Amino acid sequence: MKQRMKKHIFLLAATVICSSTLMMSCGKDNILPYTGVPLVILDADIGSSTDDLFALEMLYRYEEQGKCRLLGVVVDREGEANARFADVMGTYFGHADIPIGLVRNGVKDPRVWIDYAHVAATEDSNGQPMFACSINDYSQLPDGWQLYRRLLAAQPDHSVSIVSTGFVTCLAQLLQSAPDSYSPLNGVELVRRKVKCIYVMGGVFGEAEEPDFNFTQSIEFSKVFFRLWPLEVDMVFSPMEVGQNVEYTPEQVIADVSWTDVHPIKQVYLQCNCNTGQRMWDAMAAIHAVEGDNQFSLSERGTVQLTDNAETIFTPSATGNCRYQLPGDAAWAAAMLDRIRTFNKMKVE
Repeated sequence: MKQRMKKHIFLLAATVICSSTLMMSCGKDNILPYTGVPLVILDADIGSSTDDLFALEMLYRYEEQGKCRLLGVVVDREGEANARFADVMGTYFGHADIPIGLVRNGVKDPRVWIDYAHVAATEDSNGQPMFACSINDYSQLPDGWQLYRRLLAAQPDHSVSIVSTGFVTCLAQLLQSAPDSYSPLNGVELVRRKVKCIYVMGGVFGEAEEPDFNFTQSIEFSKVFFRLWPLEVDMVFSPMEVGQNVEYTPEQVIADVSWTDVHPIKQVYLQCNCNTGQRMWDAMAAIHAVEGDNQFSLSERGTVQLTDNAETIFTPSATGNCRYQLPGDAAWAAAMLDRIRTFNKMKVE
């Protein structure tokens, strides 16, 4: 199994030796902008749609190429079986050292589109576990919001990119959190100081006004998230229609991993019915976080208000912190699919 690449040095020496107290006393205008590779936290509702798995796989591969550093994975769908699948993914791809957090007191019984968490316990022909794990007791995993606090506090100011492809439960809990041993800042101030941008798979924009699925499933958490998110921190939304034409069929997925059956994503497609209209929606947020704006057409800047019915109302504003991706043409969709397939075809050594 490939060992995770040695971490690069991302911080200027002066930043490394700064204490948290000194950093708190610095005004935003006096802080040198972060210029290293993207520092990413993935927040995903693992255990339902498979596009989360491709987003995670891509982030592993991006890291191996030196294009990002994946700081942690937050599983925002309740259940230790979902955390186990995230563990299987990290162990299989050689990134077992990337910490995992699990939501508790989150969304109760949300809809499951593809029930694949059990695949982590698959046995081989000898009755032995097909996939190794790195965590012995999933009950000891930190709550997702606690992992956020630990990771954010340790990063340079205005450096972290959050990729949110599921519910915003842990993010809402983070924003409501109080100072602790990781940081003297409350959740809102910690996000304001440490996060550069959040890439959210969700939102309904343009002429349509209808509820967003993820925000509807966790409406109370979603309302907290939108109310408390700092206006100084950018938000980029990836609406469903952007990834709608990026279809990675079950037949293609299985064929692209023809070199082995011992592959967690392939086993999901072998054991579960994934012919459900699944598209690569979540991968769009991950690609944007790492590869940047040049890969997408974007709206003008503005603000987004969430209604009680989980509708996302966009109001143009030159000083707004929000933008959203616009759908591309067929050639763009084909190029995005090729990116995803290229990563999925890569052997794990």
